[in-house]
Amino acid sequence: MTTALTPLKPYSREWLLSDRPASRRQARLGRAYVIWRRFSENRLALAGLGIIAALVLVAIFANVLAPHSPVQGDLRNARLLPPGSAGYWLGTDDQGRDILSRLIHGSRLTLFVVMLVAIIAAPVGLIVGTVAGYAGGWVDAVLMRITDIFLAFPKLVLALALVAALGPGIENAVLAIAVTSWPPYARIARAETMTFRNSDFIAAIKLMGASPWRIVLKHVMPLCMSSLIVRVTLDMAGIILTAAGLGFLGLGAQPPLPEWGAMIASGRRFILDQWWVAAMPGIAILIVSLGFNLLGDGLRDALDPKEAGQ
Repeated sequence: MTTALTPLKPYSREWLLSDRPASRRQARLGRAYVIWRRFSENRLALAGLGIIAALVLVAIFANVLAPHSPVQGDLRNARLLPPGSAGYWLGTDDQGRDILSRLIHGSRLTLFVVMLVAIIAAPVGLIVGTVAGYAGGWVDAVLMRITDIFLAFPKLVLALALVAALGPGIENAVLAIAVTSWPPYARIARAETMTFRNSDFIAAIKLMGASPWRIVLKHVMPLCMSSLIVRVTLDMAGIILTAAGLGFLGLGAQPPLPEWGAMIASGRRFILDQWWVAAMPGIAILIVSLGFNLLGDGLRDALDPKEAGQ
């Protein structure tokens, strides 16, 4: 136990796990340490974190790691070469381009899509959900009916309609996916808000004179972040699949950009004889989606408030 005679060394394990933190910084660091310790006990979650970390590193150092150009190929000497050919570890496509180099550079587009969708959709869903849950009444009814309208359409169908209206392109694809992704976040934030809307600490904050907007922004939204982070992480796989679906249909990233869905579309003509052209980007999508799912499962267990007291 912490006593005046035995002060704890800052950042030590005992200091982080102290049940009587001396400052907010110590309390926050202790909470982060507990979450990380619980997360690190899940080997599958660590595997998912490793996959996503590898994806980020590959995207950052794509120019260094890629052995060939992702957009230029050798039609005369390197068309549809199988994996393991000289200088082409994963083979080449119908334009003589190195599939490995295109996968490496395509990781940048994948991260670009998932990060922008998360940055756009998550805050919108958080704001709509917390405002609806805290305000109640007609505000809640109007916001939730708008949310229900978006939820009534399948994500891919609605995204296809929006991209068809806006025009093909990676930016329009990101916007379309973001528009279809925020409603589940609003539902989660609303449910979380309604669980503690009438709690004692909210009543105490009201007595101190805090405005409704300050209560929502400073006290309600932070309490919803754990559930929102878990849901966003789990949704990353679906976002990748939706972006790949738009690319497969020619509505996402346009040639010659190395987008994984578009790579599968260009390789479907050779699926029987030159299977690697479509299989390699498909495997990349599978691995990255699996990584996000494993990471999301680990975060769900680590951030579960029911586990906080254990």
